Amino acid sequence: MADETKPQGTQPSAPPTGANPAATPQHTMVPGGDAPATAAAAAATGAKPVAPAAAATSTPGAHAARPAPPPRPPAAPIPDLAGKTTNVASAGGAAAAKAPAPAAAKAATRDPDDTSPLLTRRAWMGLAWGAFSAASAAALAATGRFMFPNVLNEPPQQFKAGFPNEYGMGVDERWKEKFGVWIVRTPDDIVARAPGFYAIISTCTHLGCTPNYLSAESKFKCPCHGSGFRLTGINFEGPAPRPLERARIVLADDGQLLVDKSRKFQWELQQWTDPEAFLKA
Repeated sequence: MADETKPQGTQPSAPPTGANPAATPQHTMVPGGDAPATAAAAAATGAKPVAPAAAATSTPGAHAARPAPPPRPPAAPIPDLAGKTTNVASAGGAAAAKAPAPAAAKAATRDPDDTSPLLTRRAWMGLAWGAFSAASAAALAATGRFMFPNVLNEPPQQFKAGFPNEYGMGVDERWKEKFGVWIVRTPDDIVARAPGFYAIISTCTHLGCTPNYLSAESKFKCPCHGSGFRLTGINFEGPAPRPLERARIVLADDGQLLVDKSRKFQWELQQWTDPEAFLKA
C-alpha cells in the first residue's frame, strides 16, 4: 500500500552505494512528453537524448516567452548605375575636376577687402603702372623730338660752276635743281654792252614759285600764276611786280666760275651795273 501512494516518475531514486554509475539508468526528457525515460527506452523509441536546457527551449511555452525581434526596415531601392562611375575615388576625382579650381585659387589670392568683380588689386596696380610707364615714355620721346627739330639742309650759297669754256651761248640749267640758279652766256648784255656771264636766281618775284625755261619761246615762265620773264630777267607778263634777281658771279683763283647767292642784285635798284653782277668774257 505504501508503494501505491508514492508518486511515480517525479524524482529518480538515488543509486545504491557501490553500484556502477554506468549501469544506473539515466533519466532524460523525451520531446513531446513529461514522463522520464531511461536511456534504453530512448534508444528503443529512436529519440535522441535532449539536454534539459535544449528541451526547455524546444517546448511551445519557451517559444511563446521569447520576445519577438524588431522588424527590419524596408530595403532601399537599388539605383540604376548603368554607365555611371561607382568607384568612390573616381567619383571624388570627378567632383574635384568639376569644382571651379581657378575660381578657388583666384579667391585665395585676393585680399580680404578686395571686392572687385573683374580684376584683383594686384592686376589693377600692374595696369596702372603700365599706363604710367607708357605715358612717361611718350613724354620723353616728345621732349627728345623737340630738342632735335627737323633741319632743312639748304645747299651752300656759294659754289664753283666750272670753267667758262664749258658753256655755250644761251641758258644753262645744270645748276637749277641743286642750287636754284641759271647761268646765262650772252653775246651782248643790255647793261654792260659786252659779252659775258650772269647768274639769274630761279625764284619768281611774285610769290616765290620756280619758273621754267622755255627754250622754244626764249623766256622763263612761272607755272603758278603765269608770270613771264625774258632771258635778261626782265618781267613782261603776268602778275610779277619786278624782274628776276641776279647773283654775284666772278672768277675763282683756279679760273672757274664762282657763284654766290648771298649777294643779290636788283634791276629796279640799278644794281645790275655792279661789276660783280656781270662777268665779262
